[in-house]
Amino acid sequence: MTAAEQLTLRVLSALLREDVLGLRTGAAPEQRSDGPWLRSGRYALPVAPEGFQCEYAARLPLLEADDRRLTELPEILARLAADADPLDRPGHLAFAEECRQTLATMELHDTVRDEVHGRLAEAYGKDTAQWTGLGASPAFDTLAAYLDHPVYPTARGRSGLTDGQLRAYAPEFHPSFELRWLAVPAGELDVHGVAPLPRWWPSARRFGVAGDHLTIPVHPLTVDHLPDLPGAVLIDEPYLEVLPTLSMRTVAVAHDPSLHLKLPLATATLGLRNRRTIKPGTLADGAAGQLLLQAVLDREPRLAGRILHADEQCHAQAVGDELLAVLLRRYPAGLDDAVTVPLAALLAAAPGGRLVVDDLADRFYAGSVLDLYRALLELLLDWQTTLFGYGIALESHQQNTSLVLDTEGGRTRLRLLYKDNDGPRINTARLGELADHRSLFDDARIFGDQDRALTDLFTTITGHLCTAALAFGLAEHGRAPLEQTLGLLRTTLSEAVERLGPVGAPLRTDLLDAERLPVKAMVTAGTLLAKDRSGAADINKHYTSGPNYLLRAGRS
Repeated sequence: MTAAEQLTLRVLSALLREDVLGLRTGAAPEQRSDGPWLRSGRYALPVAPEGFQCEYAARLPLLEADDRRLTELPEILARLAADADPLDRPGHLAFAEECRQTLATMELHDTVRDEVHGRLAEAYGKDTAQWTGLGASPAFDTLAAYLDHPVYPTARGRSGLTDGQLRAYAPEFHPSFELRWLAVPAGELDVHGVAPLPRWWPSARRFGVAGDHLTIPVHPLTVDHLPDLPGAVLIDEPYLEVLPTLSMRTVAVAHDPSLHLKLPLATATLGLRNRRTIKPGTLADGAAGQLLLQAVLDREPRLAGRILHADEQCHAQAVGDELLAVLLRRYPAGLDDAVTVPLAALLAAAPGGRLVVDDLADRFYAGSVLDLYRALLELLLDWQTTLFGYGIALESHQQNTSLVLDTEGGRTRLRLLYKDNDGPRINTARLGELADHRSLFDDARIFGDQDRALTDLFTTITGHLCTAALAFGLAEHGRAPLEQTLGLLRTTLSEAVERLGPVGAPLRTDLLDAERLPVKAMVTAGTLLAKDRSGAADINKHYTSGPNYLLRAGRS
């Protein structure tokens, strides 16, 4: 199947899942000679059972409109845009451009993947289970960058970037490059927790800038978009070699990989409105989230040393500006002999064609992928349900959650490493002794006095993206039957919820036993509809619904 056909299938499945123009809720099933179809008014779509986040997925890369078969994605999207409400047509046209850019990126990926894998094998070795130390983590991010997002169909696209810019700065090409620097009058920066800075952090004087200036790194792609700050000096000399991580706007310091820098980018991913800038307050929320989670860990000794967090207390931002900011992320010490791999990379192809999860299972779980999955579930769900008991749900998706695997005393040790804690949902009625942490956060949307926002976030992130996507993915790759992976997920989650006692009842009601589950409507909120049309207060927490695969697992 060509890249264009793959993208068309993913886009049609997403539009069906999000019920764009009534494709799902207004549809009736039809059985034709080639298989099942759904007909909704003037549209008909060939489908197959899916069951993860929608009952159906597109079966063929085509849409029938007024009995005419449309097989090219641009003409499909043009037809849908023509039939959309005139107020929504700009969003539909923007999505068509996203698809164009994504297809170009996918085709570029097909061209360079083998060469990039060859470079990774030469630099780090062919066996990804031997990629130890934080210096190898960007290589895992490179592998993960070739995978599609479990929900968003055009996730591989980045708006406005050329092929040359992607090759120079995107993680899937595993480049290294040097940052630019800006010397800024101290009064223009809101600084939090800067001391002690790393020894390599340059002073303004190093660049020949006199006066009371602070230096801040700038991603090369952002240089032309910087705000006009009085007295600021853009340094001509690039300095500090870095490598991109999976998020692209976060880079690892090449000679000091335990330190990462999160820098704003003037682009968007996962939707037109999902800009990769850094909104004022976001870094403060991440720092506050880290402190809150550490306070929980201090009260849960059984999780001590098993849940790790990157330190995100050091950050700076130009007052009120989204394009001049930096987070200095410090990773824990003692990971030199461990394999640190994001969940997003587990199903990625490793150099040589095996999956990363196969390599890890061979080294750490005697070849049993299912045993690795079980160990992951037991710790991850124990932690996330424990947080729910304190009234906390994290947006700790598959990119922000990493497995840390090594051996201790001759036995495999699995830990989890978290970063980016700026988007939780917190029920203040259940914070108890931790209530004082509320004052550290900036975004009022984080807080409420009900559990529904928490169970929605738990379901869509911990449920769909971190655990169920793996259950379905392992089954799709033939590593274990779906009924086995889903059964293991339901059993482990049930046990974790049961440990909570009565406080876990909302998770049982809204996740384990619900007929339908919330599903991210990311295309709708991110691109197709303006906020006043979608009603999305937060584009990453705007939902439709899908079938409960856990309910089926419980009944089977």
